[in-house]
Amino acid sequence: MSRTGYTEHMPSVTWVDLPDEIRLYVEECGDPSADLTVVLLHGWTLDARLWRRQVADLPVRLGVPVRIVTFDLRGHGNSTACPRGATTLFRLADDLAEVLRTRVPDGRVVLVGHSMGGMTIMEYAHRHAEDFATRVAGVVLVATSAEGTLHTTYGVPAALARVIRRVEQAGLAVLARSGPWRPHRPVMPVLAPGLRWFGFGDSADPEAVRLTADMIGSARLTAIGGFRPWIDLHNRVDALEAMRALPAAVLVGARDRLTPLSCAETIARALPDAEHVVCPQAGHMLPLECPDEVSDAVVRVCRQATGAVPKPVGVRARIGAMASRMAGRRGPSRQRRPAAES
Repeated sequence: MSRTGYTEHMPSVTWVDLPDEIRLYVEECGDPSADLTVVLLHGWTLDARLWRRQVADLPVRLGVPVRIVTFDLRGHGNSTACPRGATTLFRLADDLAEVLRTRVPDGRVVLVGHSMGGMTIMEYAHRHAEDFATRVAGVVLVATSAEGTLHTTYGVPAALARVIRRVEQAGLAVLARSGPWRPHRPVMPVLAPGLRWFGFGDSADPEAVRLTADMIGSARLTAIGGFRPWIDLHNRVDALEAMRALPAAVLVGARDRLTPLSCAETIARALPDAEHVVCPQAGHMLPLECPDEVSDAVVRVCRQATGAVPKPVGVRARIGAMASRMAGRRGPSRQRRPAAES
């Protein structure tokens, strides 16, 4: 029952029934008796296929038993459609709480979120603070924002960005009222050049672009239009305080036009001991553009969460990140830097 884009590591498929009669499509793989579970949350208009490389790589790179859970957010992928009034970040946080309650009832979890998935983690920390404090052992925030679209410029001058935003908001308002249909699926290949511009950095694997187009084509119109205003309004800098003592990593692409460097810098300032990874030539789709960097960051957080390696704090964290940054300059793949630089 795995969809195109997943690896040969066949996950088991389950469904989580929510109180408002929406069903979430969930895939689980790895060791069900593992002490640690990694839960991967995709971004707006995407689905769990975003994490195909991480699902394959994490058990090998971590070297110890681990359980991995991915699921399609409501209105996305194989999960069922939801009405316009149910397309909020509040509901996504509650959905995450229900997935953890039913599919991961015991043990500690590391939460990994890309874009709107990262916002969902922040909203979960805000709305379910007690559960977050007792269950979550680490967080990895990938190409996301704690301040909505405050810093989004689409990579164009400010005046043009304002025009794009107005056109986008008008169009998405129509989509939010368009129901659970997916009539845009056949035209997604035609839109690939624009998708390539907004979603990717200096270079992009054509297969990654095709997969992204297919994921967007699988999202319901109501979900595409309905969630977007909540992304604009999202402001959960205060919720980051709940993550301050946890092993954490913050990743961003230097060419990200949707959640640019300034978004990651806000998060990194709130999490001064978190590892801050900047992928120099990448855009917004880091799990596809820089799968090794994303997988390695998750592995490092998992090892810190289980006590396999100590969590770096204060000066040690900054020195370690500085050394990694210098090493990154010698190679093309990545650049890591401290959360706050003097």
